[in-house]
Amino acid sequence: MRFSKYQALGNDYIVIDAADIGVNLTPGRIRHICHRHYGIGSDGILVGSVAEDGDRYGLRILNPDGSEAEKSGNGIRIFCKYLWDEGAVRGDPFEVHTKGGLVRCRVHRGGKNVTVAMGEVSFDSLKIPVTGDAREVLNESIVVGGKAFRYCAATIGNPHCVILGTEISKEETCKYGPLIETDARFPHRTNVQFMEILDRSNIRIEIWERGAGYTLASGSSASAAAAVAFRLRLCDARITVHMPGGRLGITVSADYAITMTGPVAKVFEGVISLDTLARRALE
Repeated sequence: MRFSKYQALGNDYIVIDAADIGVNLTPGRIRHICHRHYGIGSDGILVGSVAEDGDRYGLRILNPDGSEAEKSGNGIRIFCKYLWDEGAVRGDPFEVHTKGGLVRCRVHRGGKNVTVAMGEVSFDSLKIPVTGDAREVLNESIVVGGKAFRYCAATIGNPHCVILGTEISKEETCKYGPLIETDARFPHRTNVQFMEILDRSNIRIEIWERGAGYTLASGSSASAAAAVAFRLRLCDARITVHMPGGRLGITVSADYAITMTGPVAKVFEGVISLDTLARRALE
């Protein structure tokens, strides 16, 4: 089974054409492929397809724990770069359909950068979802592991919990991120961002990704965090999001529609052995 591997700010994905898949990608096989010792190693698998009309592309985003994500900003940009490398797209805008909705994309700078219109962010508890009364989930309190945090929740097709702080760290993210991800108030689990405001145009985040764990960068996380910073009037509409893997440029419109621009790079390509996938070590 042919594959390509890409990274976007250190967030790495395996890309497979749906037409090339020779086996059923069960959760066990997904975990095996993504495993950094038994498989190729990645933050997930992107399975792409071309619609019958040829103008719209389909994308499934598979997490390394075997679950399926609704949307991934870095994953979408990687898939766009893959389409560019395969000669399927050029400089004109095109659409990609994800489980979290339709996004409009454009590859530019000779394939080095990708811009994605990620859709509108909502803070509505019913849409995210977050348990309790219908409301905008802004500046609420959550206690996990004996520590209290202030947070905002949002969705951009997938759920996010943005923790408001001043001194964020990888250690804190890895300690409290999994507890927040699986907190009962988030019935679909949630992505978690620990956010620090640097100035009116810059924020810094550390990320615990639902189904993947600690990650160096996330496009949807950057989008949600930037929307929260704008909604709370802590930042202006153009925001650079700083992550351990690098920076993304985010623009937030008046209705909280997000436009994201960032780099993508191809790492390598190869063939996954079907004999290896027949093993049940990670089932």
